[in-house]
Amino acid sequence: MAEVLVYVDHVDGAVRKPTLELLTLARRIGEPVAVALGAGAADTAAVLGEHGATRVLTHEAAEYADYLVVPKVDALQAAYEAISPAAVLVPSSAEGKEIAARLALRISSGIITDAIDLEAGESGPVATQSVFAASFTTKSRIAKGTPVITVKPNSAAVEAAPADGTVEALAVTFSAAATGTKVTARTPRESSGRPELTEAAIVVSGGRGVNGAENFAIIEALADSLGAAVGASRAAVDAGWYPHTNQVGQTGKSVSPQLYIASGISGAIQHRAGMQTSKTIVAINKDAEAPIFDLVDYGIVGDLFDVVPQLTEEINTRKG
Repeated sequence: MAEVLVYVDHVDGAVRKPTLELLTLARRIGEPVAVALGAGAADTAAVLGEHGATRVLTHEAAEYADYLVVPKVDALQAAYEAISPAAVLVPSSAEGKEIAARLALRISSGIITDAIDLEAGESGPVATQSVFAASFTTKSRIAKGTPVITVKPNSAAVEAAPADGTVEALAVTFSAAATGTKVTARTPRESSGRPELTEAAIVVSGGRGVNGAENFAIIEALADSLGAAVGASRAAVDAGWYPHTNQVGQTGKSVSPQLYIASGISGAIQHRAGMQTSKTIVAINKDAEAPIFDLVDYGIVGDLFDVVPQLTEEINTRKG
């Protein structure tokens, strides 16, 4: 069976969930070979092996932390040349898409970004995408070269599939461009204790109807009762009620959780583009004609200031 290269997104050896999802998808089209780079790379082998990686190619060097993107592209290209894979899969983060694009250009291959599903085809992997603000679903395959595909988080369930996970050192020679852009400082992001927005299984978002920064406390309370991430519409972010890092939409972050709860959000196309692939959508809005109700699985016509606290109380009661 052909090998499939999977780029590992990890922090000091702690593998992030989107990578485990990629391993699940990679097993549909071949044998996953993981590429882990930077500090703690070798520490990823155990969990990667548990989820289907037959081999784990590792390389640790200061360049991965000290410089932007290019060292990782150099390493992924080295892995590609070493194993000649049937496809290369990369998590669909901002950095992941840049890495994938640069790699595709170097190896003269086509690229598909933001796939939400992957299956084997007679002429290579077939990727499913949600396009034009999630108004259409398309199936595509790469017609030239080795497919390079980025996959959105929460596109597949994580499935354990024990494999060897043999650790092998990857030989990497950095290009002249690798040290072109240096990282001069880092500021740790304050932890809210909530899941990462793009990776969360449940997202609770507030919009213009929240009517003030102080009122986002009720959105946060509902999110905390569910173990969810907190999102916000562009209107709420532009008003200064919530940080831009939590914006869901075309100019914010795209999410695809199992459950998305939209509170006080009208459902403008810009917002829908960032959440329409959610598996189950619930909307709370006092305007029965709000566009958001056109795409929901469950809709509640009512004042969020009445509905959300009651919902939070009921969830906490059932949990307790």
